Amino acid sequence: MLNIVLFGPPGAGKGTQSQKLIARYNLVHLSTGDLLRSQIAQGTELGLRAKKLMDEGLLVPDEVVIGMIESQLASNTTAAGFIFDGFPRTVPQAESLDALMQRYDTGVSCMIALEVAEEELVSRLLERGKTSNRIDDQDEAKIRKRVTVYNTETAQVAGFYAAQQKFHALNGIGAIEDIFQQICTIIDQHQAATTEDTRQATDEVKA
Repeated sequence: MLNIVLFGPPGAGKGTQSQKLIARYNLVHLSTGDLLRSQIAQGTELGLRAKKLMDEGLLVPDEVVIGMIESQLASNTTAAGFIFDGFPRTVPQAESLDALMQRYDTGVSCMIALEVAEEELVSRLLERGKTSNRIDDQDEAKIRKRVTVYNTETAQVAGFYAAQQKFHALNGIGAIEDIFQQICTIIDQHQAATTEDTRQATDEVKA
């Protein structure tokens, strides 16, 4: 199973690349924001719990988010894999995700982070803000705060996956198709290495 954590600061083009990867590798898209809204709309137990916390002005705890992800894993057991959009954001979340996926006899294949300089991000988002209804894309101070939060969070999670030799950083500036091909190269190399490891393990068992 191919499970990708795709990271990138606001405006890095993560959404565009996610859709291309989903189409190419037949992955299930897991966005924690989308999951949260969906669970609340469906009135599930997790959704009701999350809504209650949000109505009280509290953050949704990691175990609730992990619970939502587990429900998706359980209902997509035949999927070719998953792409995690913006999650995990902290080391405890990454550890919880690893533990969860181990219960389903799988794991995170790789984390790919799109890197874009702050000034470029600010320029892109302010331009996007002219045509979008997102207030946070129209305020430069809010944009810079979002980028700072992302950089702080990612530095920690990147180290977690780097220790597992799963972290890959790419320049997020350039033609969309060029960046996509670079991402695909990383994924394909990983899959080839995984296949070889499996073959060697099988040979050792037979021996």
